Amino acid sequence: MRLAILPPIAVVALLSASPAGFAGTAVMVAVAVAWTCAYGWWLSRGGTAPAVVDGAVLLVLCLSVFWTDAAATSNSDWLRVLVTVACVTWQWHTPAVTGFVVAVVVSAGMIIIFAMAGLTMNGVPGWTIAMAGGSRAAWVLVFRAAERADRTAAEAERARREAAVAEAERAEERELANSLHDTAATTLLMVGTGQVPSGASWLAPQARRDLDQLRSYDGKTTEQADLVDLLRAGLDTEHLTVDFTAPQRLPLRFDVASAIAGAAREALNNVRRHAGTDRATVRLHGDPDALRVEIADEGRGFTVTGATATRRGLRESVHGRMNRIGGAATVTSAEGSGTVVRLVWSS
Repeated sequence: MRLAILPPIAVVALLSASPAGFAGTAVMVAVAVAWTCAYGWWLSRGGTAPAVVDGAVLLVLCLSVFWTDAAATSNSDWLRVLVTVACVTWQWHTPAVTGFVVAVVVSAGMIIIFAMAGLTMNGVPGWTIAMAGGSRAAWVLVFRAAERADRTAAEAERARREAAVAEAERAEERELANSLHDTAATTLLMVGTGQVPSGASWLAPQARRDLDQLRSYDGKTTEQADLVDLLRAGLDTEHLTVDFTAPQRLPLRFDVASAIAGAAREALNNVRRHAGTDRATVRLHGDPDALRVEIADEGRGFTVTGATATRRGLRESVHGRMNRIGGAATVTSAEGSGTVVRLVWSS
């Protein structure tokens, strides 16, 4: 702030100087400019130049009225402005007592010096002290408000981080629960409900695959995955023949590819458990920007209305997974007409 007022007050001082006092005024203005620049540089470098030194230099400038015309009656405003701004700005970077005491001493010293020199003081002599007090009060209010804002921002950021961690934990728990539901729980349910005939050759390999998948789950992800590979891995079973059609590769973000593959795997699980058929088709169409996966069977079908709400597999493992990546799942079925599950996603 003091640097900003230097050019105008220097111009005012020089233009208002009398011809006889121009040289002395120029010297005092040069001293004021040089010291203000040096003091500002010192503070900007992290220095701790005491305000008392700055105040002493300003009082020396005021004392120049006894040997120059730099602050004659008609040309004292520039020096008064410089002292006033100094008193105001000291309140921003000094302890409260130090800043205010120095402001009072320098302001009073300027008034006394000008009075002893017989200079006429325009305005109220104590106005500089009042401005310094107002500056300190404003600084305290702003500083405290900034502290409150910082605390509020820190608390909000901490709450945001805690919420993000909690959501990440819930998402991992949800995905682990979905993986358990889609693998071992499904196989055990089929055994427990008598859907697996005695001596079924595919049961032991299926149980091993379920356990391997659960063991491999560690929550870690990579940046990308090939959706075709993930879908093909879910077809490795002996008790369901799947006609699979897809491009050679379809790389996607890992979370997207994993969610789509998981939803498709659960749709095939539903075919194994409920459709009453050992055949299904899986069709993948699209590219990394937009795609569609269709899982269809010609089994017994079911009434779709209300099924999403009552069946956890459809609600969480199919619709839930697709919703979380910004996609959608639709189920089309009717009694005796088979079932088609469509998974749609676009970036």
